[in-house]
Amino acid sequence: MESELGFWAFSKIVVLPRLLGGMYITLQLTLISGALGLMLGMVLALFRISRFSILKWFSLLYITLFRGTPLLLQILFIYFALPTILERYEINMVLDSFSAGVLALTLNSAAYLAEIFRAGILSIPKGQTEAARALGLSRHQTMYKIIIPQTYRRIIPPVVNELSALTKETSLVSVISLSELLYVTQRIGSKYLRVWEVYIWAALGYLIIVMVLSLIAARVEKRLEFKGGV
Repeated sequence: MESELGFWAFSKIVVLPRLLGGMYITLQLTLISGALGLMLGMVLALFRISRFSILKWFSLLYITLFRGTPLLLQILFIYFALPTILERYEINMVLDSFSAGVLALTLNSAAYLAEIFRAGILSIPKGQTEAARALGLSRHQTMYKIIIPQTYRRIIPPVVNELSALTKETSLVSVISLSELLYVTQRIGSKYLRVWEVYIWAALGYLIIVMVLSLIAARVEKRLEFKGGV
């Protein structure tokens, strides 16, 4: 029986094949939610510094809501409550656990990334803006050609930290029975009653994903520094 196998045999035959499947789902959640969160976060950051009050207040309300409530609650609300609310308005919306997980993680990470982008934009000296305007560039041209390109280099470390946190937060979608890394880990541990072995491999899986993201970010940062130096 599998439960009587040694550590390495049990890991090779039972644990690793199943955890790799869960790790793949976790990686998908991280990359898709992270990419969508980056795009939405940039839009929200631009809203925050906009001259239009309605955009400022919308962004502030969004950020306050998603940073001020637990991610676990947001996942449960989107998966269980949102379709029910939309049905009252005759909007048929079917969310499977993966779609609900991606949506919740995207909306949550965007709120944090928006503040990172905003802080990066505001960290650029005002002299840059004044010089660009003196050269005849419009407000939009100054933002997209001068300010934002410089912002990218400054926000890489905090963005990587947020994406690393996002990787670990994907474990929360296990509450809606999505077969990501933690959910698979719990199922194997409860079935074979060999919890410590399974959780060691799960921890290693999360660590690998975070380290890979950090290495990629380090390479990107070095390339940007090289181009900046040239």
